[in-house]
Formats: sequence, C-alpha cells, structure tokens
Amino acid sequence: MADSRCVILDIGGVLEITPTTGWVARWEQRLGLAAGTVERRLGEVWRAGAVGAVGEREVREQVAGRLGLDAARVEAFMADLWAEYLGTPNDELIAYVRGLRPRCRLGILSNSFVGARERETAAYGFDALVEEIVYSHEIGVCKPDPRAFEVVCARLGVRPRDCLFVDDVVVNVEAAQEAGMQAHLFEGNAGTIARIAAHLDGTAPATG
Repeated sequence: MADSRCVILDIGGVLEITPTTGWVARWEQRLGLAAGTVERRLGEVWRAGAVGAVGEREVREQVAGRLGLDAARVEAFMADLWAEYLGTPNDELIAYVRGLRPRCRLGILSNSFVGARERETAAYGFDALVEEIVYSHEIGVCKPDPRAFEVVCARLGVRPRDCLFVDDVVVNVEAAQEAGMQAHLFEGNAGTIARIAAHLDGTAPATG
C-alpha cells in the first residue's frame, strides 16, 4: 500500500453539527405515546437501516405500521428524522479539510442510515470533499467493528498506521487505535485542526 499520510473523518458530530432536536419526544406527545415508545417499536428498524438490512421503502412501511401513521404523517415523521440526522454543516472544519486534498489522502467513515449518501451529497457535497466515503449501511457493519476500519483503509489504499481517524465517540476512537490507526477524539474545531496539522507535519505522537 502507498506510503501516504491519510485523514479519515466521521460525519455526524464532526463534519455535521447534530444537536438533539427533540423530534421523537414531540411525536410521542402528538401521538399520545409514553416516552420511549418510538425507540421500543422502531429500534430494530433503526438498527437494520444502519447496516442496510432494510431499504427506505421498508423503513416507511415499518414506521407506518408500528406507529399507526398515514402516508402524510410518515413523510412528516421521516422529514423530522432527517432534519436532526443532517444537522448543519461544520463549515470551518469542512473548509479546512477541503484545503488538505493536495497534501494527503482523505476519507470518511460514518455510521449511517439507509438514504444518507443521497441526502448528504445533495446537502453538503461530501463526495467532492474526500476520495472515499464508507457508510455503514452500504458495507453492513458499524463502527466500532474492526471490519469498518479495514474497509476504509482498503478502499483508500493506505496503511492504518499512516491514518489519523477523527470521531466524536470515544469507543470509535479506541477501536481505530486498536486497528492500528492514530485517532483523535473530536471535541472542537481548534483542537482537531491542530491535531490534523501535526499528523500531516509528522510532529504528532505515534498514538493518541
């Protein structure tokens, strides 16, 4: 594999700012359901969608059947789901990453939901930001499964040790390190940009 420095980023909570919007609680209140009912009824659907075991049409059918929604309310429910999922772009980090393209290999590794690629491409153009986007719903496994890290390295043609992985979830950062990567826990743009710069300059520690 090429001896090339590489930066691989998560999407939600890193390239996208995705605060909780409270949409599920609002739907439970609207439908007269106890708190937690949506997760109990649809949790397995969400998990299946994260690994591509169901398609968007089946997701809508399951939402309709399990919550008793007509077609119009299913569309409204899914619109609220995607509004929270997509959040807003982290413009500062995206602009910084865009400027890295000549200096290193760039990839995305994201735990996702069926339909994410189309929506994120349309909203934010991540396909033009990096060379490879690896979505969990397309490869059938989610981080922190080590296979997810293997797939993104293979598609980029890079060695794990040459990669810096950036994620906002501790268990995923730890899994990347176990897979042989350097990894950084995203807690803000300034620290993340500094860590990426150190990785590319060769001044970063071997781990962390």
